[in-house]
Amino acid sequence: MSISKNQLKLITSLSQKKYREKHQLFIAEGIKVVNELLNSNFTVYSLFCTENFETMTAVDKITIVSENELKKISSLKTPNKVLALFKIPEKKSPKSSGLIVALDVINDPGNLGTIIRLCDWFGVQQLICSKDTVDCYNNKVVQASMGSLTRVTINYVDLYDYLKDTKLPTFIADMNGENIYKSDLPKEGVLIMGNEANGVSETIKKLISHTISIPRFGETQETESLNVATATAILLSEFSRNKI
Repeated sequence: MSISKNQLKLITSLSQKKYREKHQLFIAEGIKVVNELLNSNFTVYSLFCTENFETMTAVDKITIVSENELKKISSLKTPNKVLALFKIPEKKSPKSSGLIVALDVINDPGNLGTIIRLCDWFGVQQLICSKDTVDCYNNKVVQASMGSLTRVTINYVDLYDYLKDTKLPTFIADMNGENIYKSDLPKEGVLIMGNEANGVSETIKKLISHTISIPRFGETQETESLNVATATAILLSEFSRNKI
């Protein structure tokens, strides 16, 4: 069985957010990512794979394709045996407890995917995104999240309104903030990470109760900043350490 013109048109269209929202579908590629999604509460819509993909017996909406056909529908430089379409799950209301990560206009899909993985690793179940943060069902985000998308609840909200209403302590990272390694961090709070180029917006800064910093230890002290995903990893590690 080969890929039909309608299937090809649908798959191609899902590279754009407006069509993902229209069809309520997103693309996942590769054995690890697809298996993670198949073994979660996400619902598979259709699956395209070469004959040697062993998990194909797990679903009933399968199209066997050649490697050349897989290349036509894949966004990867080296397609990895399987591409699947999954239904976008129904939205859940944001929680207001525990440690929460909030993102203020994160543009890079790789950064968002990595932050989703970090939330999963450190047990952060709730990720809040500003409405202008990159879509979590973007192909590159799905790939970078490596299946952690199935274990982290993600909500897109008006970030200003969300932070204005929260009763949890709020934190941003800033070079002039309190040294993270000397801070007494709470078990619950909202950690806000800012845009790759501009950091946290001035309007959001006005709502923040705590400012923390990751000190530089290099002798020259000339490095201006850390990548947002790297900074998120360090900060979540410290919040987690304080729970022990």
